[in-house]
Amino acid sequence: MDESQKDHLKSYGIAFWTLKNGEEVDWLLNYRGGSFMMKYDQKIENECKIRGVSYEVVPDARVAAIITEVTDPSVNMDVVRLLKAPKMAVYSPKSKLPWDDAVTLVLKYAEIPYDVIYDEEVINGVLPKYDWLHLHHEDFTGQYSKFYQTYRLYPWYTEDVNAQEAMAHKLGFKKVSKMKLAVAQKIRDFCAGGGFLFAMCSGTDTFDIALAAANTDICESMFDGDGVEPGAQSKLDFSQTFAFQKFTLDMNPMSHSFSNIDVTLSRQVEQTRDFFTLFDFSAKWDVVPSMLTQDHDKVIKGFMGLTTAFRESLIKPGVTIMGEAKTLNEARYIHGEYGKGQWTFYGGHDPEDYQHKVGDPPTDLSLHPNSPGYRLILNNVLFPAAKKKKQKT
Repeated sequence: MDESQKDHLKSYGIAFWTLKNGEEVDWLLNYRGGSFMMKYDQKIENECKIRGVSYEVVPDARVAAIITEVTDPSVNMDVVRLLKAPKMAVYSPKSKLPWDDAVTLVLKYAEIPYDVIYDEEVINGVLPKYDWLHLHHEDFTGQYSKFYQTYRLYPWYTEDVNAQEAMAHKLGFKKVSKMKLAVAQKIRDFCAGGGFLFAMCSGTDTFDIALAAANTDICESMFDGDGVEPGAQSKLDFSQTFAFQKFTLDMNPMSHSFSNIDVTLSRQVEQTRDFFTLFDFSAKWDVVPSMLTQDHDKVIKGFMGLTTAFRESLIKPGVTIMGEAKTLNEARYIHGEYGKGQWTFYGGHDPEDYQHKVGDPPTDLSLHPNSPGYRLILNNVLFPAAKKKKQKT
């Protein structure tokens, strides 16, 4: 999985395919870009050839030497055994909206199977069936991604509003915001029970905002038929959130911003200088963040979204920052635990489309098979398959 790999993204699909077929996979952390090793099988080799994935067949003596090398206490490497393919779900609307989602794009490209679920399925209790959940580009505050000013006259916008309101009424909620809150709380409980949550773009901060605003109304009348509750900001409960605290809401309905968690409107950096850096973690001591940051490049191209990056001063203590733009005081890639489960938030919309706009065509990942930014998504896909190790501290 170093620079010699022809298709990093499809390599994850091979690892997942192997797990689905009942075989185990060793993930060699920090060894040649975080390589995968599995017992030789002609079917696996054939699958690599079909998918265009680079591989090496090594004799048993070389396998033993590799294991000895990566487990040596003096080197920052380790081996993690992947045992079983996780059951995957993507929280995404069934209707066709004029934007795509980086996670579904890369899952399809890597040929990793997943189910699509949305509000009705979540409210009806399907989440315990799954090990892993991704939150599509989403707004859990019930403000329709704050697209009102720019897109309220577009047919897709009104169709989405109508569909969301119809579903809220079907499920017994008076407002879309109340339905989205209930969905966010179900997802919170899924994570607390041991599930793994991965979110990108506005699925990150709006999730926390909705949980914090559970006991107040932060939506203006064009979103839910009545105004913001007086003193709503002071009624936020930051103890309910996963990642962020002490943030200030942007309740201007004509703004595209939800709060000051996101830095999109305030950041001043040219595209040619927009990068973030992955942290180096101890593979033997900090196994989880080491897995989630496996890559063949530690400097990742920045990319924007409705939520681009997180203001570091508003991140809760105990949250692990795995990727940041230090000079901008912004985090791009963060991780934490909630109950028995874990979560990862990744800022931005599409790692290979700097400023993906509503209506832009989907990214063709066959043109970006070695994308370091997309690899971070796929690290999260395989993470739940790992054998749990005892904490060393």
